[in-house]
Amino acid sequence: MTESSRPSAADDALDDVSPPPPRAPFTAATWREIAYLLANLPLGVVAFLVLVVWLAMGLGLSVTVIGLPLLAAGLTVCRRYGKLERARARAWLGVRVEEPSPLRPRDGGFFPWLWTGLKDPVAWRHALFTFIRLPWALLTFTLTFVSLFVGWPVLPWVARWLSNVDRAMVRGLLSPSDELERRIAELESDRVTVTDTAAADLRRIERDLHDGAQARLVALAMGLGLAKEKLLEGQADESVAAMVDEAHGEVKLALQELRDLARGIHPAILTDRGLGPALASLAGRCTVPTTTAVDLSERPAPAIEGIAYFTVSELLQNVSKHSAARQASVEVWRAEDRLLIQVEDDGKGGARLDGGSGMAGLAERLGSVDGLFVLDSPVGGPTRVTAELPWRARTAAEAGSGSGPGSRGR
Repeated sequence: MTESSRPSAADDALDDVSPPPPRAPFTAATWREIAYLLANLPLGVVAFLVLVVWLAMGLGLSVTVIGLPLLAAGLTVCRRYGKLERARARAWLGVRVEEPSPLRPRDGGFFPWLWTGLKDPVAWRHALFTFIRLPWALLTFTLTFVSLFVGWPVLPWVARWLSNVDRAMVRGLLSPSDELERRIAELESDRVTVTDTAAADLRRIERDLHDGAQARLVALAMGLGLAKEKLLEGQADESVAAMVDEAHGEVKLALQELRDLARGIHPAILTDRGLGPALASLAGRCTVPTTTAVDLSERPAPAIEGIAYFTVSELLQNVSKHSAARQASVEVWRAEDRLLIQVEDDGKGGARLDGGSGMAGLAERLGSVDGLFVLDSPVGGPTRVTAELPWRARTAAEAGSGSGPGSRGR
């Protein structure tokens, strides 16, 4: 072999480099986009025909008895079709769109259902989507089908561009009404929470009255009745004096229970003097030494003030029962349009929202008024609970019922 025919070092290096592995021209995501575009036409034709027939009959017969109910039923079908299209876009295009809130008339009956259905903006947007979708589905089907057999080298880019338009249509016309729809869903959930909380409080008050003060007042009435009979019979002896003395003791206990019950509903000190003295009173009844620091230049609205008071009350009860702490602290202050509460103890920690200590109920109650509840309780402690409430200032009438700011206290 001559020197010219001997392979060079550069040729050996080229022989050592293996070619890149072959790559599939279409990815799985591309095939899903192609399938979505091809399926647009049959689904769009069926939906368009059903919608046109249904809405045309409803509008045409709107002067009759059955026209408007038929139109409302057609709009309900549009909602159902929108749900199908959201599911298809989620599965094939990866577009996740929140479901709109269910259509619930305020009152039961036929006419509330009819009026709510006819003015449903979500259903009308779904109907608009169905009308726009048919010509677009015809265009996308034609371009995709032709590109699949003729222009397949550029088909991935065509499919991506066309499916991006579909993504925009789904997000624009099949999504809830932005913040409004989400806000409606949140308010519906909050209303259920507030209703359940109010019902539970009423049951608690009824139970406390029935088992406490009412039972003592019944015993008092019986004791005074027996004493009255003995006095009428002329038996004014020591037994009558003992009955009267026992009745006097029952009156004192009944009054104390009624005062405790009234304090549980709404403490007088909170109404008269504000959060500072009221929380200081709560800290004094806690079995764990507790310091309070309330820094408010003015008093919030009574509803917010009451929620803050009972939140601290329940948190201090948890400290007394479960924390095994040596000391605790309560701080309340205002930050712009929020009222912040922080309760901290140096106990064993390990508290959880699902631990059965009432934390979950507190979080739900605060959430029902746009509040926040944050629990930080590592095992071994310390436990820190931060609660936020929306700040609402008192009206002139509410401010007149209090005694001024009266909230600074330590």
